Amino acid sequence: MENFIEAFSWINVRFLLQGLWVTIQVSAFSIVFSFIIGGILGLLRYMKIPVLSAIVGLLVDMIRNLPLLLIIFFTFFALPNLGIRLNIFWAAVVAMTVFESAMLAEIIRGGIQSVPKGQMEAARSTGLNYWQAMRLIILPQALKKMIPPIVSQFIALIKDTSLATVIVLPELTYSARIIYSQNTNFVLPMFFAMALLYFVVCYSLSVVSGKLEKRLSLKY
Repeated sequence: MENFIEAFSWINVRFLLQGLWVTIQVSAFSIVFSFIIGGILGLLRYMKIPVLSAIVGLLVDMIRNLPLLLIIFFTFFALPNLGIRLNIFWAAVVAMTVFESAMLAEIIRGGIQSVPKGQMEAARSTGLNYWQAMRLIILPQALKKMIPPIVSQFIALIKDTSLATVIVLPELTYSARIIYSQNTNFVLPMFFAMALLYFVVCYSLSVVSGKLEKRLSLKY
């Protein structure tokens, strides 16, 4: 009990919260960028544009089958050899975005394909062009089906930020490791703190997504 009390001194708590803030920042940027890029890639795969869709599909499949840790290493250590230098924070964001974009591209493509083809035909018969039908009819229905897997992927992304500790990103896991490396009696308290903080962030995202899913269910 004394170890828990001592481990959660104000200095250590503040250090943990600073790490949590870095985790949230990296996750937020990665979620926004990967959703945009993944959406574009998913649409390109769904539309089956000659050559382009095949190239996009190949890239997506390649990235999806690579370890995220390898992509992080490549972004931070290999890109400088190509003349692209990123600081630790943006190297982590880029790596997460690349990996998550590929994962989301498949989720989005599958979500759009799950909408019955008759919906597109019915929309076109009312005078809507392809993009209007896609934006007003197909995507809203697909999004309702895509929310659970997309949110699961975003939750996985938040937890995967811990991998960036290998490039010394000062996120939550790295901060906790610094604390318990100074006093091995703090190992258990720090693991408890990490579990609690990751749970709070991920569960909050799940709650928000659940409410969004209900709103879409009522709307469409």
